[in-house]
Amino acid sequence: MAKPMFLTGMVLLVCLTGLAIWMRTQAVEGDFQQANLSMFAACGWAYLMLIWWFIGVSGLPRVVRFLPLAATVCGLCIFFYFNRVAFVSGDLMPTFASRWARTADEKLAAASVQVTQVGIDLTTTSAADFPQFLGPDRNGYLPAVQLAHDWDKQPPRERWRQPIGAGWSGFAAVNGYAVTLEQRGAEELVTCYEVATGKLVWSHAVPIRHETILGGIGPRSTVTIDEGNVYAVGATGIVRCLAGQSGELLWQVDLPAQFGSDTQQDLSLIAWGRANSPLVLKDKVVIPAGGPAKSPTSLVALDKATGNEVWRSGQRQISYASPTLVSLQGRQQILIVNEAHVSGCDAETGHVLWEYPWPGKSNAGASVSQAQAFGEGYVLLSKGYGGGGAVIQLGAADTPKLIWEDRKLLKTKFTNGCVIGEHVYALSDGILECVHLVSGQRKWKRGRYRHGQVLGVGDVLLVQAEDGQIVMVAASPDAHQELGSIPALASRTWNNLCLHGRYLLARNDVEAVCYEITL
Repeated sequence: MAKPMFLTGMVLLVCLTGLAIWMRTQAVEGDFQQANLSMFAACGWAYLMLIWWFIGVSGLPRVVRFLPLAATVCGLCIFFYFNRVAFVSGDLMPTFASRWARTADEKLAAASVQVTQVGIDLTTTSAADFPQFLGPDRNGYLPAVQLAHDWDKQPPRERWRQPIGAGWSGFAAVNGYAVTLEQRGAEELVTCYEVATGKLVWSHAVPIRHETILGGIGPRSTVTIDEGNVYAVGATGIVRCLAGQSGELLWQVDLPAQFGSDTQQDLSLIAWGRANSPLVLKDKVVIPAGGPAKSPTSLVALDKATGNEVWRSGQRQISYASPTLVSLQGRQQILIVNEAHVSGCDAETGHVLWEYPWPGKSNAGASVSQAQAFGEGYVLLSKGYGGGGAVIQLGAADTPKLIWEDRKLLKTKFTNGCVIGEHVYALSDGILECVHLVSGQRKWKRGRYRHGQVLGVGDVLLVQAEDGQIVMVAASPDAHQELGSIPALASRTWNNLCLHGRYLLARNDVEAVCYEITL
């Protein structure tokens, strides 16, 4: 009897293993996160079924029947005693590291962060500047720049490469200097580097450390450089204004405290850290505000010279998106994606002009991607976590009307679409996709770059893949065509690219690199 029962167990094992593998391969529309979750669930059920067979059906001696369960429990206890989850990919695949190993940013913290020069000039500007999140127009597109297409004959030349603190901030660059946010041990820093050499010229630190298993370590937003000063929002909501010439603190605001919350409450609502990059409008800095769950504030405008509050706007909880200045129906508006709504606000007063439901939760299925205005009153929306893409249009009375919506399109988990002409290009669940804006028709979907970022430059796309490589792709609705690639970074990369003149800056949570490219 033992032999047939043993064979039954082996057949059960093979079938359940096959089920787990099959579920992993069934990534609907490239949704590998859901496929991985399904695979984990199938593996769990397979294990429970095998334990049930061993204990209740196998007919093996009592001591033998409980051995698999005991071995599994002991093995897991030993494994997690010595190891921890180091990070999780955009598709929710964990990577483990020794529990006692110091993180890369903690090793950097031991190094002296010294100012090498002061009196640098962040006031002088030019068309080559990349002064804020997603570039000069805050839309991830540089239409006036044309890159050489043949990277085989004219490859980007590496100028420098060096370690950097943790975080998902991009670079903002003005007049030959690049500023970013990074985590080094117990300190969250704003750092300024010389673009051509990578030399650190100044830094400013606050004693804050943000860290989550899914989101990783460090700050998430990108600084804004305006009229020689640097404006930065940290992962816990500390807003800083620094003098660009030296990194001296001019003013600082604690957003959670100002809006009736604290760090722990803020983390429960905005689980992966504040990722909102500040928007400078004339004499004001506009930032998503947040606050308690029952009384949140969507936006706050601060006097950029003093940090004093100018106005508050909206009563929606914030998301991970950043405010953008757009023109809709002939009116300057601040476009912002909140936790579960997208809103348009008057650029001068902050008055909410219109809202449109866009479901999300900032501690679950988060809204991360920017809303983008195009054409005659159109607004493009996109979202991961089952959201998909949509286009709405504002009528004469600022009444939004749905033009199309499709959950299979533009599933931008924590990336943004790049609008070029009549089409948008975006990483949809990690696969590059081209969609016609007005009709919602998919033109193509190819190239698995995972959860990276996209920067449009003239007639090409620079795709920052999650594995660190940078790929140049033709920005054409006709077909997906790779024109070249460089192995820029060697590990998980969620940061946006920065192109400052002929210098291409890339970074992730451990390393930064600068390439000189041919225009």
